[in-house]
Amino acid sequence: MPSMSESRTTEAETLVDHQGALGRIRLNRPKALNSLTLQMVRDIECALDDFETDPAIAAVLVTGEGERGLCAGGDIRAIYDGGKTGSDLPETFWREEYRLNARIGRYPKPYVVIMDGIVMGGGVGISVYGSHRIVTERTRFAMPETGIGFFPDVGASWFLTRQTNELGTYVGLTGEPLGAADAILVGLADIFVRSERLAELTEALTSLPAGNSREAVSTVIADFSEAPPAGVLESHRPAIYRLFAFDTIEDIFAALRGDGSSFAEKILSVLSAKSPLSLNVTLRLLRLGRKTERLEDCLEREFAATAAVLRSHDFYEGVRAAVIDKDRNPQWRPGRLADVTAADVDAYFKPSAHPLFADKTKEGSPA
Repeated sequence: MPSMSESRTTEAETLVDHQGALGRIRLNRPKALNSLTLQMVRDIECALDDFETDPAIAAVLVTGEGERGLCAGGDIRAIYDGGKTGSDLPETFWREEYRLNARIGRYPKPYVVIMDGIVMGGGVGISVYGSHRIVTERTRFAMPETGIGFFPDVGASWFLTRQTNELGTYVGLTGEPLGAADAILVGLADIFVRSERLAELTEALTSLPAGNSREAVSTVIADFSEAPPAGVLESHRPAIYRLFAFDTIEDIFAALRGDGSSFAEKILSVLSAKSPLSLNVTLRLLRLGRKTERLEDCLEREFAATAAVLRSHDFYEGVRAAVIDKDRNPQWRPGRLADVTAADVDAYFKPSAHPLFADKTKEGSPA
């Protein structure tokens, strides 16, 4: 893993430094919306190691460089290329990324993350497990994986299922973006701070007293917190609870078709553009996640499913349409929900021969 000094170079993908009592991690690929590479995952892991054992560090702050977002996800083009060539990069990336996600959930010091701008996929994984998750009026949070022949990962089958309602099901299947208020409503963020005050907040956090006090961090942030602008999900909560309360995609589609509301018609159109196979896999993961008691078990299940992703047609077709050719016209296989078989879905649920958490006695889910 890289040293702290290596991470400080101007060309580094991750900038790591100390500011007063604050350990800072800044994602530094602004032209790529700070999409995560394997090196960045390793940089973050290394930084967390150093900050955890440094008594002068009271809290960790994670931000994204540039003005467009915290992180738009993993470097999907690199995973696409690695899968095509048979490289071990995709498996290595997911393995280390998912382990980092679990590590953040267990981190003993306050982990503050500013979810300003775009926060998607892997960017969700490095933020949603934080102790203090800050959103702004520019936040656009999404898990859009069903639109590229994948499924919401980084533990989405855990964090989208901690509420007893169907908001997480809606978020995972549709991939629709959430603003600040909606992210807080779904339980994916905690605090709203206006973007114009972020620099002032960061400066205030550098003056934290030494030691490990989440209460002290909360007190500082509270001075900058306010109610977010109204979201869009609140008024649709009864419809979402009703329309997504099924265990098969076919039943959800039938409920949407029979509802007759403009909201249901819009969501039906959104879902109809997604990979039928991905929708089925995602819903099964979410339903299993709802019954699962440990984050690590959800990550283990998702990691095993990535092997089937790399063998699938839809992942490569989805990335081609969205990232490479950008024609936004993926040709899914199967192309219809009715043609997705149980065997197609079952292929994603075979246990991995090389589990993420071999010694589970050393791991534990976040409180």
